[in-house]
Amino acid sequence: MPSVVGLLEQRELTARRRVDELREEADRIHAELEVAEREWKEWVVARSRVGEVLASGEDLPAPAGRPVRREPAEAAKTKSVVPVWHAGLAWSVLSVDYQRMLRVLAERKRLGQGPLTCQEMAACFGLDPVPGKVEALRSKAKRLTARGWAVESAPGRFTLGKDVAGQDGAS
Repeated sequence: MPSVVGLLEQRELTARRRVDELREEADRIHAELEVAEREWKEWVVARSRVGEVLASGEDLPAPAGRPVRREPAEAAKTKSVVPVWHAGLAWSVLSVDYQRMLRVLAERKRLGQGPLTCQEMAACFGLDPVPGKVEALRSKAKRLTARGWAVESAPGRFTLGKDVAGQDGAS
């Protein structure tokens, strides 16, 4: 019959090996995370730089003598990171959906109509005010608010951020 101390030592050794394995895995994942975060930040900077060049109207170098087709600012990506707003940042850095939301908020502000609910926003976009659509808009409105593009003046009521400018996105 094995001794109690021997069984405890065996279980302790098994537990220590598991901890060592998990530490190695955590170190590997942490290293992968650092690489992925660095790559993500580089893409964010690259997109921002290209956005600045396109917004300034400068010509991009043409590859192999071919003309560069410049897409209008409206043709922003359908999914993108929402950057933190700062003076001079154009709306064109945002996806089309976010730009549409800002246009509606800017129009309301221009007309002095006050904050807008996500249900009202859904109606403005011709969407059925069903929970799924409204919650998707609310999520986007909250993201715009968290990044300084919009303000939630009361729970569920959104307006354009204080210094965020009108239609063209200039500050």
